[in-house]
Amino acid sequence: MIHAPVNVGTFLCRHVGRGLTAIFDLSRPEHPREISYDALDAACNAVARALVARGLGAGDRVGILALNRPEYVEVLFGAMRAGCVPVPLNVKLPADTLAFIARDADLGLLFVDATHRTSAPAGLALVDFDGDYAKFVQPGPFTAFTPGANDLCLQPYTSGSTGRPKGVLLGHGGQAWQIPLLARVRGLTPEDRINVAAPLYHKNALVWAKVGLAAGAALVLMARFEARLYVEAIGRYRVTTLSGVPTMFQLILRDTATLAAIDRSSVRRVGVGSAPASPALFEALTRTFPNAVATNGYGVTEAGPVMFASHPAGRPRPLGSIGYPLEGAEVKLVGDDPDHGVLHTRNPGVMLGYHNLPDETARRLRDGWFDTGDICRRDADGFYYFVGRADDMFVCGGENIYPGEVEAMLERHPDVLQAAVVPTAHELKGEVPVAFVVPRPGANVTEEAVKAYALAHGPAYAHPRRVEIVRELPLAGTSKIDRAALKARAQGAIHD
Repeated sequence: MIHAPVNVGTFLCRHVGRGLTAIFDLSRPEHPREISYDALDAACNAVARALVARGLGAGDRVGILALNRPEYVEVLFGAMRAGCVPVPLNVKLPADTLAFIARDADLGLLFVDATHRTSAPAGLALVDFDGDYAKFVQPGPFTAFTPGANDLCLQPYTSGSTGRPKGVLLGHGGQAWQIPLLARVRGLTPEDRINVAAPLYHKNALVWAKVGLAAGAALVLMARFEARLYVEAIGRYRVTTLSGVPTMFQLILRDTATLAAIDRSSVRRVGVGSAPASPALFEALTRTFPNAVATNGYGVTEAGPVMFASHPAGRPRPLGSIGYPLEGAEVKLVGDDPDHGVLHTRNPGVMLGYHNLPDETARRLRDGWFDTGDICRRDADGFYYFVGRADDMFVCGGENIYPGEVEAMLERHPDVLQAAVVPTAHELKGEVPVAFVVPRPGANVTEEAVKAYALAHGPAYAHPRRVEIVRELPLAGTSKIDRAALKARAQGAIHD
């Protein structure tokens, strides 16, 4: 652990005075703005001064419930400078869950936008980005809080798909280790421009925003993902780095007319994260952006969140691999097979614990090793591959089925772009797999063809008993596939 970490909220300060653009603000597409590092740094200081004037400081939690916008970034880094701990909130959570998080985190203040003001839990002091924010901030110089090794800089909440969301305690020390390291291994420079359209409350966008600003790159920031606007921004701003989740990229590739109308030659890297992506998707991305390298990223909020990157010797990453262990990150696979099991990691970016959950912390975090709960495998060259969530596993007629393995097999079908597999009840076998399949553009895949392919290329017990061909897969608030919605959709009698 780093013993004297810098304040993560000051990372962008190193680019002040260089005349660089920090954010191309597309939160209101009809009124785009260009924000310099100097202006962003001053805005962060203004937030920090205002928080201190409110009596908030080291360890106090500050919530953010809003769509992406520059003020979101200002509060993130400004709160850190004041020693406060920002708590990004998922805008798609129901009211009772938001109220739970507000109580659990003991929020001292909540920043909202006009759209989500009515969703704010009762009894909280609010600052509205579209209302009194301009009066709240206090411009002027500010000396950032100097954190200790275990002082917190961020408290994101897990999605809560298996229960109440858990507050993840991330320290300045771990983030100060990971952020510049990721900027370096990803090769980011002030010449880069990064499309950020996934929500900033989720690790995918949050990592790219932190790493991009640490590198002096410019964020092309959108309020929310819209395929046409995302693609148009690539051409207008000469974007070099695309970030997002698989479903976002599927929608981008579908907008062939807009893609054809722009110059795509600026794109050098495509970072697909937060969920496995099919070989077909990578092939399509490489074909669409011929100057780019497309990679499948992997991260866990509790691990900081990234623990894999490119091979240090430059060895090409195999298709489908989540990468090679990040410099300084220890990883191991726990189980009967040393090359296939539950992924554990120990690195300086690992969380300090779960907020108010000592038993869960002790269960998942032992001797510095964090149990991700993800099943992975390792090849002979040391590259890792995501297999599936351990808690997604279900039993079909006495056989263990990991949906991720079945999905990967189905996505090797030449006409399949993406697949999602969920269990549904079966009178004799307990549960059986049901598949939802998105075909490649222009392909005409059928249920019978997918079933036949599964029987020919995988174990018979794992073949999907029902296949539904869909245009796209539903997304949850974290921009991952909404498996709960698919499970509900899959319900119904199935007979072998």
